[in-house]
Parts: sequence; C-alpha cells; structure tokens
Amino acid sequence: MAAQLREFDIVIVGGGMVGAALAVALALAGRNVAVVEARLPDAWQVDEDYDLRVSAINRASQNLLSRLGVWPGIVSRRANPYRRMVVWDARSTGEIAFDAVELGEPDLGHIVENRVIQHALLERLAQLDGVQLFAPQSVETLEIGPQTAQLTLSDGTRLGARLVVGADGARSRVCELAGMRRSVRKYGQTALVATVATDASHADTAWQRFLPTGPLAFLPLGDGRSSIVWSATTAQAERLLGLDDDAFRAELSRAFDLRLGCVTACSERAAFALIGGQAYPYVQPRVALIGDAAHSIHPLAGQGVNLGFMDAAELAGVLAATGRDPGALAVLRRYERARRGENEAVMRLMESFRVLFGSGLPMLPWLRGRGMRLVGGLTPVKRQVMLHALGTAGQRPELATTPLDQTR
Repeated sequence: MAAQLREFDIVIVGGGMVGAALAVALALAGRNVAVVEARLPDAWQVDEDYDLRVSAINRASQNLLSRLGVWPGIVSRRANPYRRMVVWDARSTGEIAFDAVELGEPDLGHIVENRVIQHALLERLAQLDGVQLFAPQSVETLEIGPQTAQLTLSDGTRLGARLVVGADGARSRVCELAGMRRSVRKYGQTALVATVATDASHADTAWQRFLPTGPLAFLPLGDGRSSIVWSATTAQAERLLGLDDDAFRAELSRAFDLRLGCVTACSERAAFALIGGQAYPYVQPRVALIGDAAHSIHPLAGQGVNLGFMDAAELAGVLAATGRDPGALAVLRRYERARRGENEAVMRLMESFRVLFGSGLPMLPWLRGRGMRLVGGLTPVKRQVMLHALGTAGQRPELATTPLDQTR
C-alpha cells in the first residue's frame, strides 16, 4: 500500500548551506516548505578543531544571512574576518594588495567553516513554523505533472509540491531525474585542503599565490592558523598527499614563498577533484536548480558558495513578489534570467585566470606582472575590483543588500 502523499508548497532537495538558506527565506515569507537532506552534518563542539572545508563569505552573503537571522548563530560559533587580500604571481613581479580601509569597510569578508554555516542555518530552520526536515533521506523518484510534482524518498515517504528545488550539489539527483542537461568541465586539477600553523601571523589577510600548476591560498582562521586550498595538477596532488608531514610542510613553505615564514604544523590533509559545469536550463515547469546543482566553478576566488547564496536570495525574492503558482515556468524564468548571466560570467572569468596564470607562453609573466601593478596603481579600477570581491558592486537580490550597499 502506497504511503499517504504529504503536500507542501515547495520541496527543497538539499539541506546544505544554499538549500537551507532558501528554506529559511521561504519560511519567513510564509511558504510551507519541506527540506530533504541525505546527510546531516556531524555535531559541532566549540572546543573541537577547525573543519577542513571553509568558505570566504563576502558582504552580500553576510547581508543575506543577517536578514535571515542566521549570522548571529554563525558568529556565536566562530567566523574570522579578513581585512586584506594579497595576491601575487610566482613567475613575475606582479603583486596586488587590497585593504578594507580603502573602502571605509571593517573587513572584506569572513572565513567560516562550511559546517558552522550549515549548523546555524539548521538551527534557524528549527525555530520557524512551516518547515519540515526529512533527514537523512534521499530522493528515489520524481514525477512532474501539470499542476504538481511528486517525490518518493528512500524510506517510502511521498511528498507533493508545486515546486521542487534542486540544491543537491554538482551531481544533482533532481537535475538527473528531471532530465535537465548539464555541461561538465574537467580542469585536470585537484584541491588539497588542510589547516596549518606558520612562523608569522596571517595578519587577518587572505593570501593567494599563483603557481604554474594552480593557485595556493592561505585563509586566516580565528586561532591564528590558516586554512589552505592548494589547487594542483592531479598527479602533483597525489604526490603531495603521499608526503610525510615534515616533507609536506617544507614543500608547502617553499610553494608559498615563505611569505608567512615556515609552516610549523599541519592537520590531516584531504583532496577533492575540481570540476566545473552549468545546467541547461536552470528551470523547467515545477523544477528549479540553485547553487552547485545549477553551476559549479573553479574555487580560485572562493566565489562558489557566494554565487549559490545569491541564487537562493534571487529565487526567494521572485517567489515572494508573485502571487502566481510558484512552479509556473514564467515565474521561474525570472529567476534564471537574473542569475544565469552572472554565474556564467564568473565561471568563465575564473577559467580565464586559471589559463592566464598557468600558461607557459614566454611573454605572459611580464604582461601579468605589468597588469597587476597597473591595477594596483589605478585607484578607481582597484576600488571596483574590491567592490566586486566584497559582493556589493552591481545589481544584487534585495535580500542580499542593505541601504548602504544600494548607494554605492
């Protein structure tokens, strides 16, 4: 006997950072929402070590999380502001530094563990009426009808909704079951992550060096250590993972040009393949994709989760502004038109940087160095670059803005 159908306005598949943010926004707007999540995060304790996966949360994303009532829960756990960014090229004299003081801002963003963000979002969801979490559960079937969509979960639970949102990552089950196409770009790179201590203080600065094999970033944590993201060729990453701790620390120190002195301690290391892609389309009747389910990009500028949060803010705003059926294609296309162009532009820009700094053409190091020095010396251009990094340049979803942002 089939399980009874449980009906909601909207079902969000994926309760990670982006999916949970959308759920909070929709619940605050009075929607009846179900969230399906395959794996809940491990419990978080204040005295445990930093998680290996962190995100650089820009001001636009902070605005969104603040307006959703989530930012206090993040800060009460741990989040470290970074006030400067320094970027330099390993094969030229090019270097550029950005400082929040130049914008009259307290910081340029915050480094936050992904698990901290997800915990704070799930905590906020538990405070709201109109949201039900189904976890740990996965989606087995998806049937899309003219008026509703129906899902069957791994335990046999049946859910019905006028709109299903896929926020379930780059290997989205919703995208697959809905028959939506996705391009895949294999970068031939692997990102190695770890937490490290160094001789010198990180000075609340996000550091990034462009190496021939990929960028190496040191992101400042609140206890004085740094979270590293080392994007390398797959072969190099495998070799680095196989080194003993002393050899790895020595090679990491050299790769980072001893900018913070020697690496004196290192946590366990982990690695994940870097793959980009875009879904085509983002929407169809009764279905919308957000975050990595819709697009995934190279992490060299740390923009992935920020783009996902902007997707959530835009879709929530579109649905709040209409009294029409939330699963109607005409409604969902407003969201896609607002987000696809920016997401594709950022993806191609990140790919261009990767090629520019990874190319072995003889003249390129000189041109890169000259270009970085030129941008650093042109105050209006440098200011615009910083505003884009801060997430306050150009048009943003209303939920991700403040009155001050709108005057810039």
